Amino acid sequence: MKIGVTMFATDYAIQPHELAVEAEARGYESLWFPEHSHIPTSRKSPWPGGPELPKWYYDTYDPFLALSAAAVVTRTIKLGTGVCLVVQRDPIYTAKEVATLDRLSGGRFLFGIGGGWNAEEMADHGTAFAGRFKLMRERIAAMKTIWADARPSFAGELVRFDEMMQWPKPVQKPHPPIVVGGGFPQGARRAVAYADGWMPIGGRGGDTLAMLPPFRAMLKAAGRAEADVPVTLFGVGLDGEALKRARDAGVDRAVLGMPADGRDKVLPLLDKGATAMRSL
Repeated sequence: MKIGVTMFATDYAIQPHELAVEAEARGYESLWFPEHSHIPTSRKSPWPGGPELPKWYYDTYDPFLALSAAAVVTRTIKLGTGVCLVVQRDPIYTAKEVATLDRLSGGRFLFGIGGGWNAEEMADHGTAFAGRFKLMRERIAAMKTIWADARPSFAGELVRFDEMMQWPKPVQKPHPPIVVGGGFPQGARRAVAYADGWMPIGGRGGDTLAMLPPFRAMLKAAGRAEADVPVTLFGVGLDGEALKRARDAGVDRAVLGMPADGRDKVLPLLDKGATAMRSL
């Protein structure tokens, strides 16, 4: 099982390029940064993680810029969005950012995507909350076309553009792995339908490991192999036994959560995670 780390990159936390160097030196397989463009102060949408929304949700850096900083100082660690809110992004610009980052990193980018939970944030981008998952799927289909074709065009219900040219194309073919975040069964269904991985958050919506057998049944029914849609378990704590249970359940990658804090707080936790990783 591969082990990655995630953190909300902010101006008061260990900086993205520093975290990337330290994580790579300790043998972590991947580094993931989340995304929120802003958080409306109305706070009508409940945060799925609890009653109080942590401050770093509205302080977080842009993930593509943070991952680009990480890319230029590392050589092997994979770099992922965990998650990119494609429902709030122009797909043509986002396709270029994905391809550019994949080029700058030498083919190390992992495109974690999600529909999001904050209806007010989406509304400020002109996105209807109720239709976000249909929009997400269509924007991903449009981006796949841009990455694959020399003269792409797209005529969907929600995304349309005439024939054009856009470079660079990604290093990874046909494109960087698309990993869909979300719970079971809806998030799992979306991953099976059009993605290259499923990324549930551990502890949300019940026992995530208990969801893996029905997820595999879902894959089989769709004619897809387990290797085609591996599971990335996101937000795992620094618990060696929990990591062993995830490994034994067939999780392909576990991503350990780090606080948005300084080097003095984060580096000991990276060491603790590396010790747990070696115990596997």
